[in-house]
Amino acid sequence: MAAMLCCSSRASALLLNTSFGISFSTACSSPFWLSSSALRWGSRQQPQQVPGRLTLQRHSPAVSGGALSQYSRMAAAEEEVSSSDPAGLRLWLEGRASTQDSAAQSLFAFNPESAVQLESQGLDYDELQGSKLARPDLAESSRSTTNAFNIVFVSSEVAPYSKSGGLGDVCGSLPVALASRGHRVMVVSPRYWSGPGDTRYAGAYDAQARIKVSCFDGENEVAFFHEYRAGVDWVFVDHPSYHRPGTPYGDTRGTFGDNQFRFTLLCHAACEAPLVLPLGGYTYGEKCVFIANDWHAGLIPIILAAKYRKHGVHRDSRCILAIHNLSHQGVEPATTFGSLGLPSDWYGALEWVFPNWARKHALDKGEAVNHLKGAVVTADRILTVSQEDCCLRGGHCYREIVAGPALSNSALVTSCIYQEQGYAWEITTQEGGFGLDGLLRSRNSVINGITNGVDVDQWNPATDKYIASQYTPEDSSGKTDCKAALQKELGLSVRPDVPLIGFIGRLDYQKGPDVIQAALPELLTDDVQMVMLGSGEPSIESWMSWAESNYKDKFRGWVGFSEAIAHQITAGCDILLMPSRFEPCGLNQLYAMRYGTVPVVHSTGGLRDTVEDFNPFANGGQGVGTGWTFSPLSKEPLMQTLWTAIATYRHHKSAWMGIMKRGMSRDFSWDRAALQYERVFEWAMIDPPYV
Repeated sequence: MAAMLCCSSRASALLLNTSFGISFSTACSSPFWLSSSALRWGSRQQPQQVPGRLTLQRHSPAVSGGALSQYSRMAAAEEEVSSSDPAGLRLWLEGRASTQDSAAQSLFAFNPESAVQLESQGLDYDELQGSKLARPDLAESSRSTTNAFNIVFVSSEVAPYSKSGGLGDVCGSLPVALASRGHRVMVVSPRYWSGPGDTRYAGAYDAQARIKVSCFDGENEVAFFHEYRAGVDWVFVDHPSYHRPGTPYGDTRGTFGDNQFRFTLLCHAACEAPLVLPLGGYTYGEKCVFIANDWHAGLIPIILAAKYRKHGVHRDSRCILAIHNLSHQGVEPATTFGSLGLPSDWYGALEWVFPNWARKHALDKGEAVNHLKGAVVTADRILTVSQEDCCLRGGHCYREIVAGPALSNSALVTSCIYQEQGYAWEITTQEGGFGLDGLLRSRNSVINGITNGVDVDQWNPATDKYIASQYTPEDSSGKTDCKAALQKELGLSVRPDVPLIGFIGRLDYQKGPDVIQAALPELLTDDVQMVMLGSGEPSIESWMSWAESNYKDKFRGWVGFSEAIAHQITAGCDILLMPSRFEPCGLNQLYAMRYGTVPVVHSTGGLRDTVEDFNPFANGGQGVGTGWTFSPLSKEPLMQTLWTAIATYRHHKSAWMGIMKRGMSRDFSWDRAALQYERVFEWAMIDPPYV
């Protein structure tokens, strides 16, 4: 029986044409093959037949019986395969074995004779069998990498210097984790400055480097400031356009009108920084891995391809696009393209045309430039900030199994062709793609998902300075003290028996506070308490004030944001509610689980990826799960799930303690994520850069 390893990497594949019937192939979620060099402005090109390469005809093996019967249907397609690079193939197999199916794998035993065939090609069976994107066994045993990279993060915000959301947290923590593993890491971000009293950048000194950026009809001089902290080079691009009060993107009057100019400067400066800044005595040079975060850094891969590589510079560098929120894409009028400092023949990379229904009037042609679209087209790899889940957890898919000799029912690795869950899959759907779903599907072979981590030093109930009493998974008695302190701080009755429900987040359409607004009257008919922390839509802010005055004994609303109060709510509440309409990853549910607060979340994106539904009957009656998810997003499913959680809290204390401890024992550290990022860096280096 011939069977195959399902992979979606662009790297080479190997065909072992032996009597044992072992074969490897690539398998893309898209119905066509696509390489980075073949993709031009989102067009689809088929691979040409290369002399000396073998072509594999995919077919449907006779898989039958039991758990594998649903995977026996396979589409026929031709794939290129090569046996010229066993080392590269090893990385490729490790990459796409990340979604291996241990349940199906346990049904088989690999034939030793087939292992001999692998060894003849320079491949080790034991190594391939254990290959995964996330190797939990490596998390503690290996603190340093054996393949160090020069890494350049480019972000519009980075904590603790600037922060408006989860992007700042990621770019403030992940670089530190990577540096601790032996990589040389630079973070490039604007130097926001709001006046003489602003001390955020007090530790950053002028690097005595100036460059001129040609864009927006002029020469714009920018300076670099540098701080070396926690093993990372923090580089801040300085320009008068960053010197104003407000957030990185706007103020109380709205979004800044020159954001396209401000972040175009950032992208051009970031491409120069590794070449001109002798940090620690020498530059990063022309072999770097750039990580462009969201649309604000979306011009990075385009600038590298259009301005540098054609002159022989940055040819050994690669760019990875990290998508934190696909709904923000940096769409501006088409007439602004000439101001971006790019060659005119690269307009197609950013070209964007709105559909008729989205145009303002009959004469509106709908022409625009889309910064994030340009990055999707030209990036070497694409990352989302939540994991790819095997669709064995729900739904059906086509599968390919690596098998041994015919009739032996042996298997090496299993992997899904289609990812039915996870934000990496969600962005390729019409519902979650925000107009880019078709393009993202065409690049599905280079998309991976890695769940964000949390700062385990800042968010640690055993050492948290903001909470009333510290506690651990082994001794969670301090959580009761935190709950009492929070109730007292909020002016609520100090009652340990009453379920205390919390919400922390922006008061906008994405986070779903309107669903809470619809459900609150019914919820507060029960003996519960609730607190909400956030700011955003004025109508929701006003409603929170109204609810507090009408439910004085049960509800509190805190308009604004306080780091201390956020920690106290996370530690003091019993349940954290997150009814987000979409959520690329989400961090609050990770914080909540770490603090023993049980999340109740809408089943979408990263929330679905990270919160496991409680099942009291699994694991021999011991139960599994760390919270509850609900779907669809409406009042009725939300209330039904909340009633279940509240009943469990009141009447099944031992089960509730099990949910808390399982959540607190989860590993959401950045060390775990850093291991996964390293694999993606290696895969990015396998292929030639986009030119």
